[in-house]
Amino acid sequence: MPSKSKKDVDFSSTKDPYAQREAEKYENPIPSRELILQLIEHSGKPLLRKEIAEAFTMESEDQLEALRRRLRAMERDGQLLFNREQRYCLVNNKDLIVGRIIGHADGFGFIRPDDGSDDLFLSPREMNPLLHNDRAMVRIVGIDKKGRREGAVVEILERNTHQIVGRLYKEDGFTYVIPDNKNLSQTVLLQKDGVGKAKQGQIVIAEIVDQPTKLRQPIGRIIEVLGDHLAPGMEIEMAIRSHELPHRWPAELEEEIKQLSPEVPEAAKEGRVDLRDTPLVTIDGEDARDFDDAVFAKKTPKGWKLLVAIADVSHYVQINTALDNEAKNRSTSVYFPEKVIPMLPEILSNGLCSLNPHVDRLCMVCEMLIDGEGNVSRSRFFEAVMRSHARLTYTEVAKMLVEGDTELAQKHTALMPHLRELYALYKVMRVQREQRGAMDFDTQETRIVFGKNRKIEKIVPVTRNDAHKLIEEFMITANSAAARFLNGKKIPKLLRIHEGPSADKLLNLKTFLGELGLKFGGGAQPTPLDYMHLVEAVRHRPDAHLIQTVLLRSMSQAVYSPELKGHFGLALEAYAHFTSPIRRYPDLLVHRAIRHCLQGKNVASFFYGVPDMVLLGEHCSANERRADDATRDVVSWLKCEFMMDKIGEEFSGIISAVTSFGFFVELADIYVEGLVHISNLGQDYFHFDPTSHQLKGERTNTNFRLGDSVKIRVVRVDLDEKKMDFELVQKQASVKKADGGAPTGKPKRKRKKKPKSV
Repeated sequence: MPSKSKKDVDFSSTKDPYAQREAEKYENPIPSRELILQLIEHSGKPLLRKEIAEAFTMESEDQLEALRRRLRAMERDGQLLFNREQRYCLVNNKDLIVGRIIGHADGFGFIRPDDGSDDLFLSPREMNPLLHNDRAMVRIVGIDKKGRREGAVVEILERNTHQIVGRLYKEDGFTYVIPDNKNLSQTVLLQKDGVGKAKQGQIVIAEIVDQPTKLRQPIGRIIEVLGDHLAPGMEIEMAIRSHELPHRWPAELEEEIKQLSPEVPEAAKEGRVDLRDTPLVTIDGEDARDFDDAVFAKKTPKGWKLLVAIADVSHYVQINTALDNEAKNRSTSVYFPEKVIPMLPEILSNGLCSLNPHVDRLCMVCEMLIDGEGNVSRSRFFEAVMRSHARLTYTEVAKMLVEGDTELAQKHTALMPHLRELYALYKVMRVQREQRGAMDFDTQETRIVFGKNRKIEKIVPVTRNDAHKLIEEFMITANSAAARFLNGKKIPKLLRIHEGPSADKLLNLKTFLGELGLKFGGGAQPTPLDYMHLVEAVRHRPDAHLIQTVLLRSMSQAVYSPELKGHFGLALEAYAHFTSPIRRYPDLLVHRAIRHCLQGKNVASFFYGVPDMVLLGEHCSANERRADDATRDVVSWLKCEFMMDKIGEEFSGIISAVTSFGFFVELADIYVEGLVHISNLGQDYFHFDPTSHQLKGERTNTNFRLGDSVKIRVVRVDLDEKKMDFELVQKQASVKKADGGAPTGKPKRKRKKKPKSV
């Protein structure tokens, strides 16, 4: 076999470093992906499938079929390219980029590379054969007019949009569906016999029969009629289907969980550390139903011993079972207002895995010794059986520890000494967190309050008290310990990484701050501490909210990856998600890696390799974004419905975003957002300055900047588009109080609350 000036290698006798892992996965194991890549790289040329089989002396039909499937999977995942000569070759990452497609309502799109590099722009022409969420391989063809890298599609690797939810329209002899998901710009043309009993204007689900091509839009047929447009709860049903959220349990899974009993079997408790007498408690929100973490702190001569006990989901969800496959498929629980789509069935999420009070539960424990300055001096992990001594809420704990509620304290007399130690430890760790530079921006979360027939009564701010912060701090500490433990074992694992700002975003940020007369430390590589020093320095300025918003927008998005890139926002060198395995698949993967190490097994025998973790990281990150998008759609729809009867009314608000076509305003007290289009700003020509986040009037010198206070009138609410249009009534000269005395100078960032997620 030809090689690149290297000695010939007999790959038929080469030991596969991942042979044990492959043997555990398959009855008839074949060479690992790593070894196949090594073979093609060594050969120095593309290889036929037959040549790859011969190199590994694979002859049986079963082996040849398994090889064919593996090569196709490697092709789909962007590891190999199948050329016109039907040969497999390595992907040159400098020239070809693999990633996920992000569609835009205006027809263009982007590809988000798997390697985490900056997105590439795709023109409407390149987007014609693609749909949002597809995976593709593109090549860089140049730089567009806005300075963005532009790509051209080389190959479509994977189709990920198979159903579309939207409204049915019939006109001029054509029947089509306009997607509800605005990332999908193409309408779906329906087959003549594919309409069924669906009527004009109804919400339907169309199955894609033929994917789009360069010359033709997608073709589909109606498979379900959801109902009329304004039916109660329709917004959630639409979001579930629009984003293709798995929401029905497969029959195989239903059959599998029949063997589970409501109580933990005695045999499962054997060989575990018995913590049932340790007063561990859960602290969650009032409406929480699944409890995946419990805490306990004890004073020691040198500080404290902290126990963070996490539901042992990996004991019940075994690898490659129906339960595991569906959990991986979902990747996360999805939280809608007053409705949850869980990652695991209720018998596990609210039953066997949930750390309910006064019942035996299996758990994975992170035990940490913390000194008097809040530093973790030692940590260890072990399997245990526990019994939660109380189900406490954030409100109750804050009342007892912060407000000194004697009645509540009397009710929990036995637990009060331990709760006080938890609070004392938190206050010490809080100081350490601030010294480390972990970010803690002042953001506002909201909650929708419903009345009859699921109509919104009001939107209220959520208060984050010291009990929330206490649990968050302990979860961060346990997650950090998990990452350190797995890094030390050198086992493939999935980390939560958050990189610092890109060079472009940093330049824009410094330019913006410079215009305000502010200096930003850190040079070309600022640290989280530089961010927090600036936040502290401007805390009492009237435009502090504006500066904080711009700082937040300079940050990158956190993702899952096996790469050790650290967590910029938390100022940690390594960070993993360990504390929520009931609702996040990455946490379950971390538990499996920890258990593998605790059992003393060889790292090479671990079921997952680094390539597996790369793919799982991309998969879980994409599904996390999908869940966020679905939740955002529902909240936007509900807020539009809330504003339907307020057309013509005037409100005060804050400019929350500035674009070339206008600016968005978030209304004070009711936390909804709408657009003031540039055409409604008077007789002037406005220039958009993205660096200073403002529109500048050419003739009148009137400027509209992020964070400015304005008064608007509601002129249009569009439920289909989930958008509201405002017109400007008055620009207020300074940050004032709105009618009724509510402050309007502080912007609110709307984020769907995910309990204890970092």
